[in-house]
This record gives sequence, C-alpha cells and structure tokens, in this order.
Amino acid sequence: MVRYVYDFSEGRREMAGLLGGKGANLAEMTRLGLPVPPGFTISTEACRAYLVTGAEPAGLSREISAHLSAVESASGRRLGQRDDPLLVSVRSGARFSMPGMMETILDIGLNDGSVLGLAKVSGSERFAWDSYRRLVQMFGSTVMGVDAALFEQAITLLKEVRGVADDTGLDAEDLAQLVDMYKNLIHYETGEHFPQSPAEQLRRAVLAVFASWNGERARLYRRRERIPDDLGTAVNVQRMVFGNLGGDSGSGVAFTRDPATGRPGLYGDYLPDAQGEDVVSGIRNTVPLADLERLDPRSYHQLRRYMRTLERHYRDLCDIEFTIERGRLWMLQTRVGKRTAEAAFAIAAELTDEGLISADEALARVSGEGLSRLMFPRFDATATGDPLARGVPASPGAAVGVAVFDPAEAVRRAAAGERVVLVRQETTPDDLPGMIAAQAVLTSRGGKTSHAAVVARGMGKVCVCGAEGITVDTGARRLTTRDGTVVEEGAVLSVDGSAGLVYAGAVPLVDSAVMRYMQAGERGGADESPGEIVGAVARALERADAVRRLEVRANADTPEDAARARRFGAQGIGLCRTEHMFLGERRKLVEDMILARTEVERERALDALLPLQRADFTGILEAMDGLPVTIRLLDPPLHEFLPDRTELAVRVAVAEAKGERPDPHAVALLEAVNRLREENPMLGLRGVRLGLVVPGLVAMQVRAVAQAVVERVRAGGTPRAEIMVPLVGDVSELRLVREVVEHVLAEVSDVTGVPVDCPVGTMIELPRAALTAGRIAEEAEFFSLGTNDLTQTTWGFSRDDVEAAFFSAYLDKGVFPASPFERIDREGVGRLVELAVTEGRATRPGLQIGVCGEHGGDPDSVHFFHSAGLDYVSCSPFRVPVARLEAGRAALEGTDTGDSR
Repeated sequence: MVRYVYDFSEGRREMAGLLGGKGANLAEMTRLGLPVPPGFTISTEACRAYLVTGAEPAGLSREISAHLSAVESASGRRLGQRDDPLLVSVRSGARFSMPGMMETILDIGLNDGSVLGLAKVSGSERFAWDSYRRLVQMFGSTVMGVDAALFEQAITLLKEVRGVADDTGLDAEDLAQLVDMYKNLIHYETGEHFPQSPAEQLRRAVLAVFASWNGERARLYRRRERIPDDLGTAVNVQRMVFGNLGGDSGSGVAFTRDPATGRPGLYGDYLPDAQGEDVVSGIRNTVPLADLERLDPRSYHQLRRYMRTLERHYRDLCDIEFTIERGRLWMLQTRVGKRTAEAAFAIAAELTDEGLISADEALARVSGEGLSRLMFPRFDATATGDPLARGVPASPGAAVGVAVFDPAEAVRRAAAGERVVLVRQETTPDDLPGMIAAQAVLTSRGGKTSHAAVVARGMGKVCVCGAEGITVDTGARRLTTRDGTVVEEGAVLSVDGSAGLVYAGAVPLVDSAVMRYMQAGERGGADESPGEIVGAVARALERADAVRRLEVRANADTPEDAARARRFGAQGIGLCRTEHMFLGERRKLVEDMILARTEVERERALDALLPLQRADFTGILEAMDGLPVTIRLLDPPLHEFLPDRTELAVRVAVAEAKGERPDPHAVALLEAVNRLREENPMLGLRGVRLGLVVPGLVAMQVRAVAQAVVERVRAGGTPRAEIMVPLVGDVSELRLVREVVEHVLAEVSDVTGVPVDCPVGTMIELPRAALTAGRIAEEAEFFSLGTNDLTQTTWGFSRDDVEAAFFSAYLDKGVFPASPFERIDREGVGRLVELAVTEGRATRPGLQIGVCGEHGGDPDSVHFFHSAGLDYVSCSPFRVPVARLEAGRAALEGTDTGDSR
C-alpha cells in the first residue's frame, strides 16, 4: 500500500522530491535539533494521485488521523478540544518554491466553541478572536473561493469606524464582530456556512492545496520558471505557535546574507505581536531584524546561533521564518534562499574563500542567465537628478517604463509592446501576472523580505520596496510624493533597484561594471564599488574555462564584431554571414549582378564585389588571427537584395498613368523581382542552390576568402579560414560546390605562391541533411548545425509568420515549455542533431561539429550540445560569456558538486 504521510522526524532534505522543499527542510531542522513545532508532511505522491482522479487518495485520511494523533499526544491537546484546543497550520510546499501556490492557512481547529477555550487558556480574549478571524478570512478566501478583497474591505471599514490605524487597534469585541461579518460574508458569497468541524477544516484545506497546483497563478509561474507540471506539491501540517500574543511575541523573516548583494550580515524583518504573513504583507511597518536584540535579547542570540548552524550545514544562503511565542523562539521554515544574480556570484566566491564549498561547487551555483543580467546597463549617475522617491533596494538593476497601478493593465500594456513599471502599495500572489509582465516593481510598503521583494528577486526583476514617501492610490491610478508631486498612470518612471531610488522620466543608461570588464578588463568605477562582483564573475568564468570541453565561438560579420567577440573570450568565429556584406551601398552591385544579361556583365558586377568582400574577410581574419573563422557562402534568396515589389510596381504604374516612359532601370528591377519572386523563399532558391544556379557567385566569394588569407599570411598573420556551404540536402550538391572551391583555392595558390588550405564543410539545417549525415560527411570536413532553419523545417514553421500568430497561445496551453527557437527542442530537433553527430563521425572519425544557430547562446541548449558531443557552440558576441559559463557548468553535470538546491 502506498504511503502518503511522513512525520517531520522521518524525513531529510534530500527527500525534497517526495516531501517538497518546505517539508524536507522542516525535517532537516528537526534532525539538527532546532526548535521546530511538531507536524507531518503529506507527500507529493498524494497530490499527484489527487490530480489524476480529482478525489482524495484511498487511505490518506487514515494516515493523516494517525499522524495527527501523534502530534496531539506530544502536545497534550486535541484538535477541536473545547477547553484547550490544538490548532494547526496547513502550508503548501512544492519541490521548488512557487509564489503562485495557495497561501498558508493558520489556526485550523478553531470554531465558535473552542475560541472561548483558547481565550481562557491563553488569558487573552483579543488573541483568541484575532486568531479566529484570521482562520475564517484565510479559509474563506483560499479554500471556499471568496474574493479576498471583500474581507479586506470589511476590516478596513471596521478600522475606520473605530478610528484606528491598524489591526492592533481593534479589541476583542471588535474582532468577535469581525468574525461574524466574515462568516456572513462567506455564507452570502458561497451559500455555505463556515465549517465548524476541525476535521472538516483540515480535510478541505489539504485538498485545496492539492487543487492549487493547477491554479492559474501556479501554472503561470511554472511556465516562466520552466518547472515541470507533473511534480505536484506536498502539504505540511504543523502545530501552531503564536506570534500574536502581545509585545513579547512576534514573527520574522531572516537571511543569513543579504539576498540582494550577497554581503554577510544580519538581514531581515521582525514584527512584534504578529502572526503568519503579517511580516511580509505590509499591513504594518516592520522593524529591522537587528532591533530584536533590544526587544528580546535571548531570542535574538538564539536566532543568530541557529542562523550560523543552518548556513554552515546547508553551505549556502539560508532564508528563515521564525515565530517568538511569549519569549520562546520557534523555527518555522528554512530553505536555500533566492537571490539576485549579483548575490549569487558574490556568495559563491565568498563561500569558496571560507572553505565551505569547492570552486566547482561555486560554478554550479551561478548561471549564464544570471551573468546576462549583470551585463545589462545601469543608470548614468551623472544624469539622474533628484529622486522622486526612495525605498528599499530589494532587487538590483535599472529599468524604465510607464507607471501602471493594476496587474491586468500591466499585462495588457506589455502585450502591446510597452515597457511598464508596476506600482502597488504592496503585492500579493494575485499580482503575479503583472509582476511577470513588468520591467520593475515599486511598492510603498514592505522591505527586503516582502512578497514583492522575494518574488522579484526570484524572477530577476528590478524592485524597490517600502518607498514610504509616496502614497499609492490604486483606485485613482496615481501616486503622490511627500512634496505633492502627482504621477498619473502612463507617466514614465526610472527604477534603480540597486540604490532603491525612483526617478521621473527616462534616465540614460551606461554599461554595467561587468560589461566594462568584459569589453576592456575594467574593474569598476569611482561611482560604485563593483570590484567584488566583477572579481566574482571573473573567477567563475576562469573556472568554467578550465573545466569546459566545448569551445565557444561567435557569430560575427564585421571586423568590429569579431574584435568584440574576441575580447569577450570567443575562440573563433563559428558563423560569418556573407550576405550581411552585400547591404547598404553595395546593394547596387548585387542588383547589377542580378540584372546582368550577359556573362560579361555578370563578371563585371562580381569583379566589383570581389575587393569589397576581400577587405571584409581580411579585417575579420586579422581580428581573429590564429583562431578559426567559418565563412558561410551566400544563403538568402537573391530577391532580398532587390527593392520592394509593391514600391517598384507603383513607380512604374504612376509613370505609365501620366503618359511618361517608366525608368528603364525600375522596369528591369521589377521584371527581376517578378522573376525571382517565390511563395515561400525560405524553401526556395537560396543557399547551395543559389551557388549552383548563379554562375560565378561561389567562385567570387571563395576567391575573396583565398586572397584575404594570402594578404594576412604576407602580413605575418596566421589566418584560419573555413568555407561553409549552406542548406545542403544531398551530398551531390556539396560535391559540386566543393569542386569549384578547390579549383579557386588552387588557382589563387598558384598565382600568389602562398598555399591556401581552407577546410570545406556544410551546415546541417535540413532534416534530410541530418538523416543522410553519413553520406554528406564523405565530402564535408566539418559540420555546423544551423538550428534556426533546422527548427523551422522540422516543425514546419516559418518563424517570421508564426511567432506572433500563435506562439503565445502554444506557450499558454503548454504545447511548448519554451519557444523552440529559443531553447532546443530535444525530442525532435535534438534527435536530428544527435543522429547527425553519430552518422557523421561514423563516416569521418574526429569530424568537427559545432552549432551556429541562436541556440548556441541559450544556457539550457548549451548543456544539450555538450551531452550530444559537439565540439563548439557559436553565438552572438554578447552571449559569448554566458555560453562560456554554461559550457563549464555542463561539464560538471553528473559530477558531485555538492549543490543541494
């Protein structure tokens, strides 16, 4: 019989897949001897069973009863006991922390009878009725589906009538009245009464947690974070401890290091006389965690000791929730804390220096995605002026957007292409869609441990919290500063999450310290202290370079791009697109080639293009001296180099309508456009087909490459040019082009006396090429996987047509976990890649194989290419550091890095 329930004493942190992250860590703290209120975890297996059938799994209720009895025995109280009731909390706890899951329900077990017993045994009527109203409010919204705003409206109205500023101003009689209001509200909205049976409360709360796994917020977050849909969530049932028993009680959140910067120290918030989510909800202003030393020295020093224990045990930044009940400290949760990209690199470096983790473990704990964030621009400090508002720097970075005050409006505007800043008093899980859509989040309440701060850090969003100098009016959709300045919805704001500052208007951006280091080796400037983060990034990249097997090259078409790529650490050029050299003023020469009616005219046009291409190749080979440069022959259809067909037709028609003789050149161009026009150019006359049909085109390009090689050799360089033939579907196509290439190379060698040896290879970008890779390898000295076209032709997509048309719907419906043009489709395109590698090397052992599609810079795809046995990835110059880092991390997969997350 399947077992579904585990006592905290039976688990450990390695069981996160079964017990969820929260349950596994509660078990780990219990094993460490920390003061954890007793309880048990209902496993993810139970959730998965529920999701299949929609019903409570067989035997689950019996297991829950047995484990609840153990908690009752240890506590000396029973659930529902009228004179001294046991109360429990119910919390969701998936393997990965998910802000979209169901909120915690506290104080389960209270009813109209036991609330009186709780009042008597605690000696505080106010505490008992406050606990009861919390239960009714949380249960009503999360389990029974009543709009949470209705409960907030009721308590806000009561506070206004009583003339008090916050919840603590309401007395026992007020709270008892509020409980009746809440129960009547539930009955009015649902037709049901609030359940008085504690067992029924517990049963429905557990099933509600299961059901929340497929809630809209949870599915949205999983899609964004690429969390599998089939994991399910665990449920943690735990004996209540109370932080709302007066001034000697409270709740808090602590981090063992600053989650925004990674600096060691005491970071967090504490709220006296508070329970549950109060400390992060913004309903009252918290105090810094350091103030706890004055309020409760004994608990403070205990907490510091437990924090040190947990950080050394987990060997990482720990995020901790705790409650103090009448001077007694209880640990309610710990986890490896979410952090910003800056903090991730800094913490990894510091823990290495402290001897807690190895260099390989440090590399495993950072990511290419985080590195790319650190390369984003920041605000120019010389152009900021006076800030509009100041707050807590909750999640670093710089973002500019229009102010919006409603999450739905943020989603709408972002979908229309606007960059938005979501402004709220504080955020709740319901704001998640708007937070995902926004460039930055600004709140007037909360601190570094608030909902807005934690979620924004996890998503890499810029965030400033607790900007108390502004008043946010979400109804009127505007904010007002202390000096009376009003910012209406639609006004542009600039949010600096690193400094906690907000500016009116769009502040200019400058390169980040990490970007300056990448480009010129600079380690920061006078206006900031980025040396630590730059040093941490440099160390991570150095380690990645030391352990990675994959080379990293760049896609570059100009000498400037090639030089930049080399500064970023590129080990060559994996794709030089020669068609980019035919644009601008050179387009006229291509037109002449297309319009040529005789071989002499065509050769004249090609002869004019030759020195221009040669100069381009010479500059690129100089920038990459000593490193390979893979030059792709012309790929796109020729009509792309001609003017727009409609524009030409209008010009000719207007002239004819006026009785004038149309421009002969325009008429000739229109004839050429009509002649070359294709219904689907992506599958038409392009690539190798173009080279075989247009006489002299391949020869001209190869001659330009060969002559550039000669120039560089004579200048004392070491050029390593490679010639790549695009869109080959059959080995005979490559054989025909290769004959031309070898003839031209031999000719240039003979004329100049300089041996020119350029390997000839091909792009594998058609399914047929992958399926016949063994044959193609007979003629190809290297393969380069063109995964952009391979994805299009495998899926039957025209990327330009389909991304805007239905990709968003496919992502929403879960057809794609991510766009197949951003992350390699392992099951389809990936299998073709693996087949090409296997068959190509079976024919030509040691065949060099790389990838030059956009996937070459995608972190997840880099790991796949490593496992598929490729020799290199190639990507845009700015993605080179990301690919280097991920190639190193990929090399560590399967090894014990000690990363517990």
